[in-house]
Amino acid sequence: MLINKLDNVEINLGDGHKYATRDIKKTENIIKYGQSIGHATCDIKKGEHVHTHNLKTNLSGKIEYTYEKSECHNKKEKTDLTFMGYRRENGSVGIRNDIWIVNTVGCVNKIAERLASLTGAKAFPHPFGCSQLGDDQSVTQKILKGMVEHPNAGGVLVLGLGCENNNIEVFKSILGTWDEKRVKFLNTQDFEDEISEGIKLIGDLKAHASTFKREPIHISELKVGLKCGGSDGLSGITANPLVGRFCDKLTSFGGSCVLTEVPEMFGAEHLLMNRCDTEETFKKTVSLINNFKDYYERHGQVIYENPSPGNKKGGITTLEEKSLGCIQKGGLSEVVDVLTYGDKLTKNGLSLLEGPGNDIVAITNLMACGVHLILFTTGRGTPLGTSVPTVKISTNSALAAKKSGWIDFDASPTLSGKELTDELLYYVISVANGEPTKNETNKYEEISIFKDGVTL
Repeated sequence: MLINKLDNVEINLGDGHKYATRDIKKTENIIKYGQSIGHATCDIKKGEHVHTHNLKTNLSGKIEYTYEKSECHNKKEKTDLTFMGYRRENGSVGIRNDIWIVNTVGCVNKIAERLASLTGAKAFPHPFGCSQLGDDQSVTQKILKGMVEHPNAGGVLVLGLGCENNNIEVFKSILGTWDEKRVKFLNTQDFEDEISEGIKLIGDLKAHASTFKREPIHISELKVGLKCGGSDGLSGITANPLVGRFCDKLTSFGGSCVLTEVPEMFGAEHLLMNRCDTEETFKKTVSLINNFKDYYERHGQVIYENPSPGNKKGGITTLEEKSLGCIQKGGLSEVVDVLTYGDKLTKNGLSLLEGPGNDIVAITNLMACGVHLILFTTGRGTPLGTSVPTVKISTNSALAAKKSGWIDFDASPTLSGKELTDELLYYVISVANGEPTKNETNKYEEISIFKDGVTL
């Protein structure tokens, strides 16, 4: 399959790997998606396999960027589409009405899990909240604040120990204000029987959550995170472009999408930058990219040490190739904002979010910025999910058949020309209406928080 008429490689739809469409000279660029994905390290004959043995990245160091506004998808369409959500007292909207236990520190993880098993609340263990300094402590607090304020939770129990850096009184100063009916606090060192006290508080939260009922909400209020993991050679051909078309449609209706995985923008970032709505957004995108490159260099790591072994097995060779496939999840939508750790999604349209490609950290970041659900494309398969519904979209039919207990939606029929955009849209609406995703059914719901500094 030839993706773009400018390409000098075609894709074998069976294994996702690349094969030369003509003779390619040593040092000549390999073109896929109409863009360079690296250069040939030796002469390549027509029909030969193109991969790690004869293809190398062109990326190195930092790049100077210029804002060159390109055409992008920013049209608005009228629609009567709605989903059945929960309108909260502060005006926000949730698509679930769960009770969440949010730990200020990892020391109470097992208490949280025990309370969850006894009450039906949801616990999300993590190892942080103490012995952290500076930005690490701040990022932990911002992510946990995003959880406490997330509208998918009808009630939240903030569970602390008492002696941690991020103790409840400190964390309250981070929260600022909260609804006392919706958010309760339990410092476990203060009670002889913290389990009984926790059960009582969760009972109060359940009573409050029961006062909310689903009601029609216009689709312009839907917020969707975009993620890929365990990618293969078909990710940029089936699932990611499908999600991109969904993104364009949702944003045209006034809805919001968030694209993250900054290292997987390297090599394709110029395409996103030129879709920024203003020069200010462009400058924020440049900072987003360069700050993450600084992070790599600060730790003495190679900026472009990607893709992963699983990606390579699936046919992805260089970071440019991976990134050009990855950013397709954002379709052709105009970039309207750039978010850092703990920022809340506030603008309708496509936003970019700071964070690594690491799957569990990335989906946690997306959740904390306020998305209702996440579209997660995969060619290798993963069971991972977070506290919001995490829709797994397979790139190929073999994975969908083999891992039906993980996969929610199969994008492979797009290979034969089937248009699945509306089908995916209506599936997303069904999830927003309450249909459980596989990660919810399996109770595969986890979080992890980005860490960059010293642990005491």
